[in-house]
Amino acid sequence: MDIIVKYIDELLDKSTPERPMWNIEKIKAGKKSDWNYIDGCMIKAVLEMYAITKNDKYLKFADEFIDFRVKEDGTIDGYHVEKYNIDDVNAGKTLFELYDLTGKEKYRKAIDLVYSQVEKQPRTKEGNFWHKLIYPNQVWLDGLYMGQPFYMEYETRFNNKKNYKDIFNQFFNVYELLRDKETGLYYHAYDSSREMFWCDKETGLSKNFWLRALGWYSMALLDTLDKCDPAGYEEEYEKLKGIFNELMTSMLKFQDESGMWYQVVNMGGREKNYLETSGSSIMAYALLKGVRLGFLPAEYAESGKKAFDGICKRYLHEKDGSLSLGGICLVAGLGGKEMRDGTYEYYMSEPIVEDDAKGVGPFLLAYTELLRTQK
Repeated sequence: MDIIVKYIDELLDKSTPERPMWNIEKIKAGKKSDWNYIDGCMIKAVLEMYAITKNDKYLKFADEFIDFRVKEDGTIDGYHVEKYNIDDVNAGKTLFELYDLTGKEKYRKAIDLVYSQVEKQPRTKEGNFWHKLIYPNQVWLDGLYMGQPFYMEYETRFNNKKNYKDIFNQFFNVYELLRDKETGLYYHAYDSSREMFWCDKETGLSKNFWLRALGWYSMALLDTLDKCDPAGYEEEYEKLKGIFNELMTSMLKFQDESGMWYQVVNMGGREKNYLETSGSSIMAYALLKGVRLGFLPAEYAESGKKAFDGICKRYLHEKDGSLSLGGICLVAGLGGKEMRDGTYEYYMSEPIVEDDAKGVGPFLLAYTELLRTQK
């Protein structure tokens, strides 16, 4: 396990707020980093490392990284509410913890700024948040992770649970609309307007089960439940717990003997399909944390551990004297100027990279859950 600490410390040592070594998209584009969900994933994981190890270097790093973006009046450099991009809410989750740990009033103000986006986020006719202003009427599984745990934490802490019903209903809509009854898996996205070229004109659904989207959704369920105070909402809470449990049970049917999962989950063994790190890391985290919180049967922890070990074995290796984590799908989406159509071939066409936070962040989260089991 020391090897993992060494790996994370190497990454942090080489990273600054403007050029984090784990934001491969920005590095490839030659751009400086801004407020984005990728850095949010990583800093959330760094804060979990602090929570479990109490090593101040992790808190110091996380605080300096977020402090760099957040101005004294609570405005955030590089964040624009009016884009209504649900991804941008994700990094807001770090603000709650940093506010508690540092007492910086600007973090509290920044929380309210991010919440102002949640309040105004456009919605589908069913009542779910649009994924982005540029993707109207679309619900992506990814978006539930980006937005709902933040929304739930805000409601629990600062808004007297006023919008709990809304949060639960958005999940229940996804259960009804995006879940495939046969496999228990969920399609990547849904177009409420049925207008996008990538969707089925009858159902509005995209074509495939993408691993990382299923992972984001698993974490969305788990982390939202974790931030919920169920008093007065016991029925909804139990229903959401059941949805999480059902999804984990369905995912286990597709776990490869290596412990990992395939990029397109239900097509293991098909040409070009590969065992993918980010989604497998998320599943390891969700299984381990789900057991720890008492949501899942105890024996599921073994599958979580097997997933984590499988990733280490296959993809964590030394390169030029430094450690590297490979097998990470850089990005996958639908529509946009790239005309991403959600076919099997599309998911195989996206770049596979090393050390991107979409893999490293969840990998680190899974590691912190393993540390908790040892404690």
